[in-house]
Amino acid sequence: MPPRGKTDTTGYQQMKKELSAGTPGKLYLFHGEETYLRDHYLGRLKELLLSSGMGEFNHHQIPAKEMSPHRLEEAIDCLPMMAERTLITVTDFDLFKAGEKDRAEYCRIFAELPDYCCLVFIYDLIPYKGDARTKLTAAIKQNGLVVDFSRQDQGDLVDWVRRRFRALGKDIDSRLALDLIFLCGDLMNNLIGEIEKIGAYAKGARITREDIDAVATPQLDAVVFRMTDAIGEGSFDRAAGVLGELYQMQEPPMRILFSLGKQMRQLYSARLMLDSGRGAADLAGLWGLKPYPADKLMRSARRFSLGWCRRAVVLCAQADLDMKSSGGDPQQLLTTLLLELANPR
Repeated sequence: MPPRGKTDTTGYQQMKKELSAGTPGKLYLFHGEETYLRDHYLGRLKELLLSSGMGEFNHHQIPAKEMSPHRLEEAIDCLPMMAERTLITVTDFDLFKAGEKDRAEYCRIFAELPDYCCLVFIYDLIPYKGDARTKLTAAIKQNGLVVDFSRQDQGDLVDWVRRRFRALGKDIDSRLALDLIFLCGDLMNNLIGEIEKIGAYAKGARITREDIDAVATPQLDAVVFRMTDAIGEGSFDRAAGVLGELYQMQEPPMRILFSLGKQMRQLYSARLMLDSGRGAADLAGLWGLKPYPADKLMRSARRFSLGWCRRAVVLCAQADLDMKSSGGDPQQLLTTLLLELANPR
């Protein structure tokens, strides 16, 4: 698997500085999978720009189906009422799919945005795919910021988890916060619900592993990791029990197999790196992982031989082919795969 490119955080960091100084810019493009952060900073913009009694009057929202250069200029021409600035938000309009004539008009409009206006394009249900070769990209870069709300770095995310628990009157140590992130995923929008559940359930002031296990909803990859860990420890019964839990959760066998196959490929990569003297940082770079899950994979890979890992990848690929083409019972095929993986030969 090729290395994943590092996310460009320049726009995100610059936007944070502008909002902290209380001086929002005139043009932003918000996109990225971390919707919790996006909504948070959109809220900060509203607080800064729409704080007067005429706040909603100064907020102009343009649906994608109504968007055009003319409609945008109408909103821009609306002067602020009893305030210094207006806010214009355009949701799920793909600027780069507009016609050539319209794109040229948007370039002109961005260059002529008045100081009282803050224009924000929000990419929510559609992906942002900028084309660096176009004049439109140059116009956006010259007059505004593209803000990528990507998944947060491990250290920042741990600090945020601890802050959220402290807001609930609870405390959690950094190691346990890492376990929670690994168990429930690293998207803040999902984690906030898990934190609130755990905080409400915990009786003591300090969060324990038992509190997390009692109420947290694990993501599929974390459950599959428990299954492969059990195989590595030679406990087939425990591995079969985990697979049974996944069936009770009504996880589709194909989805389980996809996660299991990915984990086998990651283990194979980790075993190769161990044998060549490389470490978790190399594995993280190859698969786009954060340090903590990369460390867990490297520790898990020490339990398996290179031959076992290679064979596991082949078995998963064969099971995938059988599940898609043979017409056999998917659960039976998955259970048979688990039996073959548990065979130490």
